[in-house]
Amino acid sequence: MPYDYDLGVIGAGAAGLTVAAGAARFGAKTLLVEKERMGGDCLHYGCVPSKTLIRTAAVRHAMKTAARFGLPETELPEVDFRAVSRRIAGVVSRIQEHDSAERFSSLGVDVLFGSARFMDEHSVEVSGKRVFAKSWVVATGSSPFVPPIPGLSETPFLTNRDIFSLSRLPGSLLILGGGPIGIEMAQAFSRLGSKVAVVEMGPQILPAEDPDMAQVVVERLEQEGVAFHLSTRAVSAARSDAGASVTVEKPDRTQTTLSAEALLVAVGRNPNTAGMGLERIAVSFTRAGITVDERLRTDRAHIFAAGDCKAGLKFTHVAGYDASIVLSNAVLHWPRKADYTWTPWCTYTDPELASLGLNEKRARAKGLDFKVVSEEFRDNDRALAEGSGEGRIKLVLGERGKVLGVQIAGPRAGEILSEWVGAAAGDVSLSKIASAVHPYPTLSEINRKVAGKVFEARIFSDTVRKTLRFLFQFKGRGPA
Repeated sequence: MPYDYDLGVIGAGAAGLTVAAGAARFGAKTLLVEKERMGGDCLHYGCVPSKTLIRTAAVRHAMKTAARFGLPETELPEVDFRAVSRRIAGVVSRIQEHDSAERFSSLGVDVLFGSARFMDEHSVEVSGKRVFAKSWVVATGSSPFVPPIPGLSETPFLTNRDIFSLSRLPGSLLILGGGPIGIEMAQAFSRLGSKVAVVEMGPQILPAEDPDMAQVVVERLEQEGVAFHLSTRAVSAARSDAGASVTVEKPDRTQTTLSAEALLVAVGRNPNTAGMGLERIAVSFTRAGITVDERLRTDRAHIFAAGDCKAGLKFTHVAGYDASIVLSNAVLHWPRKADYTWTPWCTYTDPELASLGLNEKRARAKGLDFKVVSEEFRDNDRALAEGSGEGRIKLVLGERGKVLGVQIAGPRAGEILSEWVGAAAGDVSLSKIASAVHPYPTLSEINRKVAGKVFEARIFSDTVRKTLRFLFQFKGRGPA
């Protein structure tokens, strides 16, 4: 059968762009189909605008709390959110140049705009045009999940798709969902001047994390004025004079109505699979996403899925990793399996909360025997110098001291975690990290300190002291 393309890619987000660029550079004739804008959710409504907003909010917070650094107190005017939105749009626009259709055309990729629908297992229809490819990659991403709360559809609410382009800062903001998006936005808008409350169904925010690590974030946000309603579910929503109101219920069935000028719904993500005709070609999918095997193949071996649209972790860096797996299998025909064991992630609050491998909660769920070794940021000189001594690093150790996971709740935790990411990828031993020389004073010294703690009991044991006393006639320790 004659094909128009060696590879067709549906979706120009993190996964789709990486696959398309790589395939074209390898010499495969490649088609990239995008129904909206190049760059996907991460560029326009996710990672880039949120981190830009978080940085703006952090600068204002530093100005507002200048006195704690020995500087004069500053009276700040109200935030003009239009100016904040313009800055966000400017950063997005700058990055958009790298993700533009013109750049990808220059790489040899044919770019076609429109919604794609599978007509059969080798062809899709885009804006009335039918195109054929030997292999396909579905990389359509995800969208915010809107829960079926009575009255919500008639109530004005925001999602991550519109919160970064507001014309004014809301005086008050009610957030449904205590996951990463909800918590990051809670702190950012609170620091900009909104009165913020968070409603979370579970007993803790950031439910994938250990409770003690999530609590580090809670305590800081509470200090900054964010209110939390945990173990609380929304039972109804309505338009109100203030803007929006939500009636919530506690486990004891007591109900309260919370009102705010703006309502942000951040309770999860839905994979973008609707309207693609996947049922027609017998490609399986669930509410979690498209079903794939370890090589990211769907039920059709020549159709792959990558990024948020497939079942599994939904992070931009995972989408990029998925793209590398797809390129190996679909373009190079070099069998390669995906392995998410050491996938890191980070919630970009202040302090940040970063994770790699197993935490206590996940290790316990697997029935593993483990122990925990931790080090506090209050004992890190750089953290104290910067006025950010909250939080800790925590190692989860399995048999014979093998590192099962690392969690960090503290300043710039995502950056500090990178040493452990490299160590996991390179199979670097804990003793190597403990003996490596780190520059002083740095936050990353905490990695060496916590690794060293694992060996302290053995190195400074009574047996070692007695042996040294015998060999070198040491006089022993002085009085306490």
